[in-house]
Formats: sequence, C-alpha cells, structure tokens
Amino acid sequence: MRVDTGGGCCPSMDLLRSEPMQLVQLIIPIESAHKTISYLGDLGLFQFKDLNVEKSTFQRTYASQLLTYPSPVKRCGEMARKLRFFKEQMTKSGVAPSPRPITRADIDLDDLEVKFGELEAELMEMNSNSEKLQRAHNELLEYKLVLQKAGEFFYSVQNNATAQQRKSGTLHICEGSIDSPLLLEQEMSVDPSKQIKLGSVSGVIQRKKAMAFERILFRATRGNVFLKQAVVEQPVVDPISGEKVEKNVFVLFYSGERVKSKILKICDAFGANRYPFTDDLGNQFQTITEVTGKLSELKTTIDVGLMHRGNLLRSIGYQYEQWNLLVKKEKSIFHTLNMLSIDVTKKCLVAEGWCPVFAAKLIQDALQRATTDSNSQVGAIFQVLTTKESPPTYFRTNKFTSAFQEIVDSYGVAKYREANPGVYTIITFPFLFAVMFGDWGHGICLLLATCYLILREKKLSSQKLGDIMEMTFGGRYVIMSMAMFSIYTGLIYNEFFSVPFEIFGPSAYGCRDLSCRDASTAGLVKVRDTYPFGVDPNWHGTRSELPFLNSLKMKVSILLGVAQMNLGIILSYFNAKFFNNNLNIWYQFVPQLIFLNSLFGYLSLLIIVKWCTGSQADLYHIMIYMFLSPTDDLGENQLFPGQKFLQIVLLLLAFVAVPWMLVPKPFLLKKQHQERHQGQSYALLDSTDDSLEMESHDDSHGHEEFEFSEVFVHQLIHTIEFVLGAVSNTASYLRLWALSLAHSELSSVFYEKVLLLAWGFNNVFILIIGIIVFICATVGVLLVMETLSAFLHALRLHWVEFQNKFYEGDGYKFCPYAFTFLSQKD
Repeated sequence: MRVDTGGGCCPSMDLLRSEPMQLVQLIIPIESAHKTISYLGDLGLFQFKDLNVEKSTFQRTYASQLLTYPSPVKRCGEMARKLRFFKEQMTKSGVAPSPRPITRADIDLDDLEVKFGELEAELMEMNSNSEKLQRAHNELLEYKLVLQKAGEFFYSVQNNATAQQRKSGTLHICEGSIDSPLLLEQEMSVDPSKQIKLGSVSGVIQRKKAMAFERILFRATRGNVFLKQAVVEQPVVDPISGEKVEKNVFVLFYSGERVKSKILKICDAFGANRYPFTDDLGNQFQTITEVTGKLSELKTTIDVGLMHRGNLLRSIGYQYEQWNLLVKKEKSIFHTLNMLSIDVTKKCLVAEGWCPVFAAKLIQDALQRATTDSNSQVGAIFQVLTTKESPPTYFRTNKFTSAFQEIVDSYGVAKYREANPGVYTIITFPFLFAVMFGDWGHGICLLLATCYLILREKKLSSQKLGDIMEMTFGGRYVIMSMAMFSIYTGLIYNEFFSVPFEIFGPSAYGCRDLSCRDASTAGLVKVRDTYPFGVDPNWHGTRSELPFLNSLKMKVSILLGVAQMNLGIILSYFNAKFFNNNLNIWYQFVPQLIFLNSLFGYLSLLIIVKWCTGSQADLYHIMIYMFLSPTDDLGENQLFPGQKFLQIVLLLLAFVAVPWMLVPKPFLLKKQHQERHQGQSYALLDSTDDSLEMESHDDSHGHEEFEFSEVFVHQLIHTIEFVLGAVSNTASYLRLWALSLAHSELSSVFYEKVLLLAWGFNNVFILIIGIIVFICATVGVLLVMETLSAFLHALRLHWVEFQNKFYEGDGYKFCPYAFTFLSQKD
C-alpha cells in the first residue's frame, strides 16, 4: 500500500515495509553547531545517538559550564523557571495564554533573558505591594467593624445607665429614706484619686475560638474581667491568611497592669487582632469617618494596581506560547549538543544518528544552510557509516493511518523492514468490529459523533481534553471507519435499532392465508425473487429467526477467521522471501499452510458447498468422524463425489505437516552454523526472523558452540503452539457470532420491552418516560459499553489470532529530533 503525500521532496508512503534507514556521521564545526542542530530540529528527520553514555552529566561538553554561570543549560533552566512563574500568575488571575501567538524569528535569547528578569521583578514588586495594600485594607475593614460594634455596645450601655439613674433619682425623692443622706454623703466623700479606673481591650477573633478564648480569660484573671462579644454577620477576610473566616468583635474591661499583660498574651496566642477604641462618642465618629476615607483610597489604589497587573499579564500571555516554545527549543538544542562528542582538535563536534535514506539530501541542505548562516569557513561533513546494528523502524503516516498504526505499535513495534500488519488493520479491524456491532441505526449514531469530532478537529486539537476524550479524539478516524462498516453490516443483518426494513425491495415471502400472519414460518411461502441484499425482513420476529441467524453468523465467523489466519501465514511467506530465509519458507510457511487448510480450510469449503447445494448434511458429524473413522462411509453427510478420499488425503497431509515443522529446521540450522565456521558459506545477519536464530548468527563472530538443544526446544514449542493455536484461534473467532447475537438481542429487548411497552399504555407521560429510558439505555449500553466491548474483542483477534502468524514486533521506533514534538510535551 503506497500513499501519495503530494510533496515533491519526499517519496510516497509505503506502509507495508518501513522506510530504508542509514547510520550517518556528521562532523560539525563548533561555530555552526547551534544552527545545525536547530535546522535539523526543524527538519525532524534525524535521530541522534548519545555518544557520551559513559560520561556523567557534568563531564559533557556543554554541561561542563554549569559551575561557571552563566552556562547555556542553566540559563535555559532559569528562563523556564520564570516562564512557570508567569504561568502561575496568569492562572491565579484567570488570564489564558493566547492560542495563536505572533511568530517572530528575530528574538534574541540574551534580550529575552533580560526581559524575563525585568518582568519577574516587576511582577514580584506588584505582588508585594498588592499584598501590603490588601492587608492594610483588611485591617481597616476589621477596625471599622470594631468601631461599629463596640460603639453600639457603649451607646446601649450609656442609655441604660442614664435611664437607670433617672429611675433611681425618682425613687429617692418619693420614698425619702432616712439612710439616703448618709449614703449620698458617703459617696461624695470618696477621694477621686482612690476611685478604680477600668481599662479596655477591643478587637476581633475567629468565632470557632471565641468560647475557648472566654474560658481561658476567666481562668487566667480569676473572673476579674468583663467580656462582651458581638457576632459579625458576614465572613471577614483575615489580614494575615487572606482567607474568609467567621469572626466576632469583642470588648474586654479589666483592672490593673498585670491583668492587662495577661490579656494581651492570651489575645496573641489565640490570633486575635486588637484595635484601639475610645469611649468618647465624638472621637468615635471622627475615627469612623477617617477609616472610611482611608478604605476608599485603598480600594481605588488596589483596583488600579490590579488593572495594571492584569494588563501586564495579558501582554505576557499574548507571547507566552512563543516564548515557551523558544526556551524549549534552546534547551533541547543544548541537551542534543551534550550528546555529541568533541573532536581531538577541539574545533569540531561529531554526531551519529539514524535517518531515512530519502532524507539524506534534505539533511545535507540543512547542513549547508547552517554553515552559510553562521558564517563558518568550514562546512559540515555528512558521511554514511556501515553497521551491523539493527536500524529503527519508521513508517510515514498521516492523521488517518496513524491511529491504526498505533493499534499495531501497542502490541509491538515492527522489526526493521518487516511486513506491517497496519496496512491490513485499516480494513480488517473496523470490519471485524462491525461484524459484532452490526446495526445501521447504531452505526449512524457513531458516524454523527465522529463527524462532529472531525469537523471541529482544528479547534479540539488545540485544547486540553480529558483522558477519555483525548483517547476518543485521537481515534476519531478509527471510530469513523468502524461506524461506516457497522452501517454496511447492519444493512446485511437488516437491523435498524433491531427493526427490519424493506430497503432493497419487498420481502420474498408472503402469507399463504390471513391466519398465518402471527403464526410461524409454516404459514409463509416464497412469492417472489430472493431479497437482493442482506437478510430478508420477514425472518425477523419468526420462530426460526434465532436458529437461522445463529447458524448464519457462526459459519460466517469461521470463514472470516480462516481467511484472516491464512492471510497471516501468507504474510510470513513474504517476510521470509524479503529476508532471503528459505528455511522459513519450506519448513514454516508450507507446513503451516497445509495444516491449517487441511482441517479448517476444508471446514470452510464444506460450509460454502452446503450453502450452495442446500444440503442437510451435519458438518459437526463430518469433522468429528473425519478423525475418529476416516474410512467409514459418509452416507447422507456426503456433499460431493470423492469427499471421502479427499478427507483421507487432507488428514494425512495434516499429520505429515507436524513433523515437517518440527524436525528438519533445527538440523538444517546446525548444518548452516558448521559450514559458516568452516568458511564454506556465508549468510546475512538478518537472514532469519527467529530470535534464537539471530542469536546463533550473532554468536558466530565469537566462535561459540551451537546450542542445538535450545534451538530444538524452541522449534518444538513453536510447533505445538501453532498446532494447538490453529484450533483455539479458529474457536476464538466465534466471538464474532457471540457478540453479534448479544448486540442484536439487547437491542431487541430495549425496543420491545421499553419503547413498545411504553407505547402500548396510550399515555403521553409514560411514553415520554419510555423514550427517555430507551435513549439512555441505547446510548449507555449499546453505543458506549458494546462499542468498547466489540473494540477490545477486535483488538484481541488482531493481536493474537492474526499477528502471531507472522509478526515479531521486536523492533524499536524511529524517534527523530524534532521541534514539533516539543509542543506536545510538558
């Protein structure tokens, strides 16, 4: 499969085989090294090898300057820290970075570093000033509350005292007690200097600490205080923590300096904020007026500061993505430079890495451009190295094929130049899913959902989605293919939310008389030509519907399974042919093909013949007695002439294929090993595709002994695995039948037991509830859970039943140095 990319510089994509790779050495002058790495990062087609693996971090070329500031790596790290600080400030202020920043290529890193320092200092100064102003504002708010609540308390006490004094004077005049003059004289005779003066402490305290605060005061002063508290209705912002908390205003009256010192310590211990208060009404009014004026001034100052800070953060956010990408690029360039080794002349850097063969000209052009732009007198040298190391695997994919390739890579990355199952997965994966999910109504729902994702992919790709949504969006083209195939198989099954339709014409069957409509198929006769496409709609709802569809889907599952397993075996032939491994062709591909088709290929033939002839033969009986009594007469189970002889021949071929796979190959490998050491023949290192054979070939340069027992045991395991797997894998494909039946029956239950049942009540309210339940059940169970279930089963059929016939998947992915990956990483 070759896909035209539409570009003139790159060849068309070949998904069947990975791109040819080559190991390249670059010798780069130091003065042009930075631009060379930058241009290669823009190109994104060169995978660097770390040539300093044995060196520690501080021994590397560009990291050795870490101790002498400013080093390039440390500067980039410091700039990245400042960018994280900007991002935190923007997040706190609710400012989002601009998704489409202005691109400027003339930004100098030194100027940007200075600018970052100025912006950080300005932001930190703004934050410090804002915190101080906000704290002062919160303190004044609490002070105002204290003045209001305590003023109310003093005002009410003074009114009560005045009223009580008036009442007391009236009683004295009326009663005329003989003790009154003596008491008044006693009160008037007290020396003013000996009167007790009470002090007061006022402030606010958290409401949850108020009870404990009152108890501690009572115990510490032995009850020699008077405490009055007032509840503040709204939560108050605490000046210290900056959080909203519920508080009470308190006023304490005491006598003596010792008691005062205890009270102040207790207030500090409970975190109570104290504020001065005077009992003079005139001073109280004047203080409240001053505090209100200061609050207004502070509020204006804070708002202006926040507006200025917001404007600064918005200007940062407009260029944040561009700055962030630039710093990431610089950091990645210096990390890549640290992977290079320095030449003995200390004037050149040596790089090694992998690149596709088609990219050689592009890389050379990038090297030439870097030499020109850096005004270097010496150009970089590009030379191809010869190596026995296995190259990385690189498939050129687009946004449609990449999701299918990821399905294959999740099992294992293809070995270099190995046949890629992703080519066939593009068709077989959604088709097998659709066999299990077949309903064209459900398929249309899936298609509409994926069309929404595809139409808005530009907007959604730039947003941060959740884990599940991100996975769904990444596989949108896979889901679209599954939906389209589900519509196709749904039309074959003739099911639209389990309801049949006469889309391609009228049914071929009609009623013999009027009484047959609700009876059974015995009352139906064929009145016209066979229904042209899919299952006849009159099969649905009859007594024979389930046996008929069971038989049909089970046989189709076996046919599809045998076909896909044969495809896997045929691909093993193309792998062996490509790697010039004749042993695998004659002693793996041929016996495997014979064994599988002697048994299950023959079963598939019987299914097709039975469909074509309309025979009533029992296929279970034929297959069982093919092994138990191969020479017995078939009787009524004979489908075609010569069937008995053919069964005997196929049975003998299946028995011969087992030792054919097991015995010759280990002995031939041993013979090749002996001839190689005797210098009589030579073989390529990649001439086999078995891991143990590769090890035996790799060991040839070390003159180690050939471990015949290990090779034979490995071949024995491989043979047993294939023989048993041929049976178990064929049975595993019956999951296509089982899940298709389960999906159809669930859909039928929801339609008949929910929607039709609600319709039968002739009540609008019940009908609306029934429709809501039907929609929820269809979406939740059939469109979500059943989709996931069928997806996982199709995944298993590809990974286990299909790919184990030919796919090794022991390679490693080509990971080029590319700036396009930086935006996808944190």
